[in-house]
Amino acid sequence: MTPLQKQVLTHVTLCIQHANQRLNKRLTIPTVNFNQRGKIAGTAHLQKWELRFNPVLLAENPDAFINEVVAHEVAHLVVFKLFGRVRPHGREWQLIMTEVFKVTPRTTHNFNVSSVAGTTYLYHCSCSEYPLTIRRHNKVNRGQASYHCRKCKQPLQFKTGTQ
Repeated sequence: MTPLQKQVLTHVTLCIQHANQRLNKRLTIPTVNFNQRGKIAGTAHLQKWELRFNPVLLAENPDAFINEVVAHEVAHLVVFKLFGRVRPHGREWQLIMTEVFKVTPRTTHNFNVSSVAGTTYLYHCSCSEYPLTIRRHNKVNRGQASYHCRKCKQPLQFKTGTQ
């Protein structure tokens, strides 16, 4: 485990302890993994009481990650324990973020994701071009999906010779 990952674990523990004090609860420390991939900074798995963090985005954005992403994901767990299943970034989550953790409730991060962005494939219609992920590209190739332009509603076509 890297020193940054240890800092994340420490901050998760502090967030849970702070929530317990502010809300008079006995929430346990969740399982924490660093196996989140892609452009997502972190996820909360509610029933498993588990947090998953992206080690690449953590290494590239340590301060913002520890101060914002950790509280964001812990807040999802706290909201689940207090209110059950509710809108992921709804009033309850925003309340925990602002009142308990004193963090501005942002639904997404603004980290540069170029280092974790996967390969894209260029598709086009008569008015625009769209980069599709490899997952969507493969679905098109297997005939499992087709995608359409939001403006002209035409089906998107793979632009040969691109990747």
